[in-house]
Amino acid sequence: MSGKVPHTPSKQRRRGSDPEYDSQAAYRAALAALVNAKSRPFAVSGRAPMDPNNLTLFFRSQSGISHSLDFPIDVDVDMPPALDVLIASCLPHPSASGYAENETLFYPPGLPLTATLELANHPILEAVRNTLFPALPVGHYLTAIRDKLEIWPKGNGITIQSRPLDNRVATVLVTLPVKFRGGSLVVRSLDGMEEKFYGRGGKGGDLEWAAFMSDCDYEIQPVRSGCRITISYAVQVKSFGPAGIQPDPLINPSDHFLDLLSPVLNMSRGRRIAFYLTGEYGVNPGEVLAESLVPNLKSGDSILYHALKLYKLSPELRWTAGGYIWAVDQTVEFANEAAESPTASVARQPLSILSGARLPPIRGPFSSGSEPGEDEVDDLRHRVMKSGAVPLVETDIVIVSDIVTFPGLIAKERVPFVSALGEIEKLVVNVLMVVYVP
Repeated sequence: MSGKVPHTPSKQRRRGSDPEYDSQAAYRAALAALVNAKSRPFAVSGRAPMDPNNLTLFFRSQSGISHSLDFPIDVDVDMPPALDVLIASCLPHPSASGYAENETLFYPPGLPLTATLELANHPILEAVRNTLFPALPVGHYLTAIRDKLEIWPKGNGITIQSRPLDNRVATVLVTLPVKFRGGSLVVRSLDGMEEKFYGRGGKGGDLEWAAFMSDCDYEIQPVRSGCRITISYAVQVKSFGPAGIQPDPLINPSDHFLDLLSPVLNMSRGRRIAFYLTGEYGVNPGEVLAESLVPNLKSGDSILYHALKLYKLSPELRWTAGGYIWAVDQTVEFANEAAESPTASVARQPLSILSGARLPPIRGPFSSGSEPGEDEVDDLRHRVMKSGAVPLVETDIVIVSDIVTFPGLIAKERVPFVSALGEIEKLVVNVLMVVYVP
């Protein structure tokens, strides 16, 4: 009789069938999917409070006769004649499902269409911004342009929705108060993720809406009863300033201002001229580039920047202090040479930088929170040069205030640093708008 010992599967092989291990793996997978969806939302839905009785749709039929359609509607109970005319005026979408009981329709874009629904009267765009565009720069806002009206009758085929070629960043789909069952909205992101919105079937006293990114595909599942009618809106980004995701400023410099700027530019050909900014922007030059102020320019700073852009010039913002200037791609970052100081870590913290003081020394000594001595000035100058700044006199930049008296205040920001004595000081920094005139 052999003394063989029965083979015992290794612990690692049994782990695959271990219920506790399987449960933990499923838990981790569920958490990963949740965290991924949270970090990259591409669609959102909600409801806008509105009495359906206050909603009216005005349109014109193919024969040129104008009609109005009142809501709410239940086509299984009463089919309004105006809805029959609207359906007859629509054109069919191409279907992706082959045979369908009814075709999906869209209202011809060449025919007039309007509704007593204004997205500006509802916080829909604010919800879209907070959810889908939380990092939208300051100075940018969302606008909505009505795109098309679509009708999804009972037994509709699944429609191929081609991605629009305009400059929209998202699409808002508003479901009008017409009762239906089925007809879920399915949205697929560019990386294959999917969201499904079942909705309430046009019931209740609120308007249902959904929004999704412009690079998403969407479709409406077959409607089992009733009729689903939607109005889509193209969401675009507009800007108060001349730079950003999609530069499209709201303001234009006046003809008088352009007339004043034109001879200055003509007589500055071949030169690099610079203007001081006059607004207060509340930033730490040690943490951000001066160019980051462009979307937030205000008052005369914004008007001048717009005007230079109209002349096809390329103005750039740069930090300057005490007769030194930093490159456009540099911050005013000081190396902490007092590393052993107990206040060293404090110096790295951002501090307040708003100030309303008068014009600081420009070509002379540096301006800081206290009157520095000669040794302190030398130490500060050493730090400024070590951070990458160069003397203005060694550049070809001509500052306007060196030629004419500069009126009023100029922008003053502050950079905290630890002095040679171990005290926290703040270097006053200004902003120059530099432009080369060819």
